[in-house]
Amino acid sequence: MRDDDPWDTIRSLAALFAEFDAERGLPAEEQWTLQVLKLSEEVGEAAQAVIGVRAANPRKGRSHDWEQVQEEVVDAVITGMVALTRMRPDDAPEFLASVLARKAARFLPRTDPHPRDDDPAVTSR
Repeated sequence: MRDDDPWDTIRSLAALFAEFDAERGLPAEEQWTLQVLKLSEEVGEAAQAVIGVRAANPRKGRSHDWEQVQEEVVDAVITGMVALTRMRPDDAPEFLASVLARKAARFLPRTDPHPRDDDPAVTSR
């Protein structure tokens, strides 16, 4: 693993937050529930920032810029990664990669890294 692997930081955050919640006497499933609710909060903050960029609240006007929206999106991503790691401490990165691959396959064209010479897609080029 690289020294700058973001999953190392995510694991450290997940362990710290689990420790805090355990000290409060919260069982694991309640900790996970609260972490998912925290994710909802972060997504809401991203939405609020978009409303601010678009000046969609007449009382506040333009209250945010796109960089603030991007930071809120990053907060949501981090919170989601922490939630996943808290629920799957042994394999969160691998689980994320497998689900991402499965979901991406619905949208991205499948590419064969080793096309056959007799494949019509290859011979018609």
